[in-house]
Amino acid sequence: MSKAKAKAKQVKGKLKETAGDAMGNKGMQTEGRSEQLTGKAQETAAKAAERLKKSGR
Repeated sequence: MSKAKAKAKQVKGKLKETAGDAMGNKGMQTEGRSEQLTGKAQETAAKAAERLKKSGR
């Protein structure tokens, strides 16, 4: 996954978390936090892959 897609997933998760908070929907808040964490992990993996590619491995 590209860094841009991972960042988009983080933003989507933040929006979902905020909407859940505004509506008092704990499930939506949790789902939003989960999407944010998934996006961060994917972004980190994409960065690591870029570094490996740049180092020639």
